[in-house]
Amino acid sequence: MLADLFDTPLSPTHAAQFSPLALAFIGDAVYELLARGQVLAGGSAPVGKLHHRTVGFVRADAQAQAAHVLLPLLDEAEIAVLRRGRNANTAHVAKHADPIDYRYATGLEALFGYLYLTGRTDRLRQLFALIIKEKEAAAGTT
Repeated sequence: MLADLFDTPLSPTHAAQFSPLALAFIGDAVYELLARGQVLAGGSAPVGKLHHRTVGFVRADAQAQAAHVLLPLLDEAEIAVLRRGRNANTAHVAKHADPIDYRYATGLEALFGYLYLTGRTDRLRQLFALIIKEKEAAAGTT
């Protein structure tokens, strides 16, 4: 089964059978890998600085903001996955995260997990590029 997750994309129906927190579990890794790739694309730096820049992408408040940016651009199936993740009953909230931000961050991670498992890597890259564009616009570096 594990090899199948990496060798063959799942059908949307099969991927939707995972709990939203399981989707968020894999989506967290996918999102962090995209963030790390983006940080490295900015040039080499000491590992501490790379980590600090990556945290700027993966903090709950940054992910929640990204979810709000993407929501109007998602199709119905993607919105449904994000909402399932957002509404999932999480066991805890990170101590430095607003509970609402944490829920939206979980929703975003669930969406990224779902897209990854269904083999929609082009869509993943497209959505992440929109997040980068918005982040750069907010920083005034377009």
